[in-house]
Amino acid sequence: MNDFSSRLTQWQREFGRHHLPWQVDDGYHVWLSEIMLQQTQVTTVLDYYPRFLARFPTLADLAAAPLDDVLALWSGLGYYTRARNLHACAQAVVRDFGGQFPSDPTLIATLPGIGRSTAAAIAAFSYGTRAAILDGNVKRVLTRWAGIEGFPGVKTIENQLWTLAEALLPEPNKNKMLAAAAIKAHTQGLMDLGATICTPKNPICLTCPLNADCQARLSGRQAELPTKKPKKTIPEKSTVMVLLQNDSGQILLERRPPTGIWGGLWSLPEVATTLSANEQMQSRFGLEIELEPALPEFVHVFTHYRLTITPQPAYLIGSSTLREDQTAWFSIQAALAAGIPTPLRKIINALK
Repeated sequence: MNDFSSRLTQWQREFGRHHLPWQVDDGYHVWLSEIMLQQTQVTTVLDYYPRFLARFPTLADLAAAPLDDVLALWSGLGYYTRARNLHACAQAVVRDFGGQFPSDPTLIATLPGIGRSTAAAIAAFSYGTRAAILDGNVKRVLTRWAGIEGFPGVKTIENQLWTLAEALLPEPNKNKMLAAAAIKAHTQGLMDLGATICTPKNPICLTCPLNADCQARLSGRQAELPTKKPKKTIPEKSTVMVLLQNDSGQILLERRPPTGIWGGLWSLPEVATTLSANEQMQSRFGLEIELEPALPEFVHVFTHYRLTITPQPAYLIGSSTLREDQTAWFSIQAALAAGIPTPLRKIINALK
C-alpha cells in the first residue's frame, strides 16, 4: 500500500501536471475549479475559470453578487445546478466560516453542492489534510489497479473503492510540511494519472508508475475495467420554443423555475405544439401573437434524455404589457449577455 503512494507521488512530481491555474494553496480557487471540472473537460474550464476570477476575485465577491450575474457567466458550462449551488455555497462559507473554507472535509461536505470527494480535494489541496478522493478518474485508476469488477456506481462497489482509496493514502508524518506535500502530490497524482495515462480508452500502460502490479494490465482487461454502466434507452422529448418579437425587435424571455433543467435561467416560452401557440401565449401571458413559419427543429442531448426543439418565430400584436414578473423583454444583445441555456443561444444567434 505504501509503495503505491510513493510510486504515484514520485511520478506526479516528475511527470504530472503543474501548470494548471488552480494549483494554488487557496480554498476558493481550488473549490471553484473542482465544481467547474465536474462533468466538464479541463480545456473548457481553462476558458471559464479566469473569466470567473476576473468578475469575482474573491469568495466574498461571489457571495455578494446577484445570482443572475453568476448564471450569466456560467452560461454554456451546463449542469446549472452547479452555478446555483456555487452561489449558495459562497454565501454559506461567508456566513458560517468567516469567508474561509474549513480544513475538515466533513465540515466542507455540509456545504451546498459539495460531496465527499470534492470536500476531500478542497481540504487536501488547501491545507494538506489527509483525506481520500474518489472522482471518476480515481475510480478508473483504482478499479484497474486492484482488478475490481462491477459498475463503480453501485453502492457496494463504491464503498469498496472508498475503503481502498483511504488505505492507499500516504502514511502520516510528524513533519506537517512533508505530510501536506505528500498528500497534495498523492491527490494530484491520482487525478493526473486518470486524466493523462489511465484514460478510458487506450491507456498508456508502459509509462504508468503502477503498471508492475496493475491487475487490469496483467490480465489484459484494461478495456473491460471499470465495468460499464448497463445501457438504458434514452427517452425522447420535444418542445416548441416561441421566439416572440415586439415592434422594437426585443424578444420575450421567461425565467424558468429554480429547480429542474435550466433552473433559474432565462429561456424562451415553451408551448406543446405550434398549433396551440396562439392560445397558450394568450392564456399564459395575455399576449396576442402572429406566427411565422417554424424554423428547422434540432436536437439537444441531456444526460438523461434527448430534447427535440422547434423554434417558432412570432410577432406581437397590440400591447406588450406583461402581467407576470417572471417575464421580460430583452434586446438580442441583452439576451445573449444574460444567463440563458446553450440551445437558446443558438436560436438567438441565428435570429441575429
